[in-house]
Amino acid sequence: MANFTIATFNVKNLIGAGEEYYRFEQYTAEEYAWKQDWLADQLMSLNADITCFQEIFDEAPLAAVIAEADRRGHLLNDAVVPGSDSPYRKKAIFRKLRYAPYGDAAVAFAPNLNDGEPGERRPGVAVLSRFGFEGAPEVVQALDPALHIPFRELTGEDGGFYRLSRLSRPILKVRIPVGGTVVTVFCVHFKSKLGEFLKPAGAPFAPEADLVHYDPTGRAMGALRAGLRRTAEAWVLRRLVIAELDAGRPVMVLGDLNDGEHAVSSEIVSGEKPFVNYAWMRRHDATHANDRYSQEEAEIIREQVERYRLHSAEKLFVAKSLRDMVYTSAFGGVYESIDQILMSRHFHPGYDNHIGEMDYFSVLNDHLTDGAHPEAPYNKLASDHGQIMAHIRMYD
Repeated sequence: MANFTIATFNVKNLIGAGEEYYRFEQYTAEEYAWKQDWLADQLMSLNADITCFQEIFDEAPLAAVIAEADRRGHLLNDAVVPGSDSPYRKKAIFRKLRYAPYGDAAVAFAPNLNDGEPGERRPGVAVLSRFGFEGAPEVVQALDPALHIPFRELTGEDGGFYRLSRLSRPILKVRIPVGGTVVTVFCVHFKSKLGEFLKPAGAPFAPEADLVHYDPTGRAMGALRAGLRRTAEAWVLRRLVIAELDAGRPVMVLGDLNDGEHAVSSEIVSGEKPFVNYAWMRRHDATHANDRYSQEEAEIIREQVERYRLHSAEKLFVAKSLRDMVYTSAFGGVYESIDQILMSRHFHPGYDNHIGEMDYFSVLNDHLTDGAHPEAPYNKLASDHGQIMAHIRMYD
């Protein structure tokens, strides 16, 4: 039996000191040292076997954070892990105390094709794995051919199409050997809810960016563009997930989806939830009012829907533990989960042929505030996301 932990960690703009990532935004040497210190502590606390990172501008700062976490982890082990002469050496609790260094771990980094000059940088994603990788990691961002999403008016006329030729951030696909099983892991970061505003030719900024002359309909259109892009990116990921499931591979999706579990984009990724019984439904090819699916057909439909479904680790744990609330983001006084871990039914205890299941679900979110409470001011250097981790028990 093999146990492993898998986590997602949006680090919030990891880049070296003195490097302008967004316009006028950069870290001083002191700010960068603080951020590296905080990230190393969080990574050491997670101590995950597999970690999916978002908002990584360059690979070197991530390597430095991992090295610092290892340095502290060694000191921690020396201080708290009992020696061989301790009568408590076989106590299970001490496995939780021990930090496992990443010295032999593998890192895959996917830079962003939209990355630009200083002030116009765009972050990528990365995966850290103590188990290494099976085969070469794959990056999906440029779409060739481009994705064309056709529309029709409700009365049937051509409604045009939306075209997507490049994702806002890369999707990183890695295959990770865990015991005798290879699991396909997707590390993702979808387009945020920040509006996309069009800058006229020759203009220094988009009109909607001028908040003094606030344009509510223009800003709403910007949110619509962002939502459409995020939803299209979700479909691209869904297509990749289905290909892996069709190949018989267990799948996990981790990352910042920038939407809650029940948002359209998240439901596209996870797939439909099947009805309890399809036998009451009128057939797709019905010629009479009572033409309905048979019970045998209903079972076929349920199996097909379940086969392609992904399940939320958070929701599985909440149902198991009766925990009231999990959140990974705080903005405008709203606390919600937009970072997710989704798993194929290979890890669902309700599936007869499951190969493992989640024992526990960890959340590191004590650092999250949005400045709404005077006693908890917002800290721009810590991540603005909580970290979540699934503890998976694999079967022989």
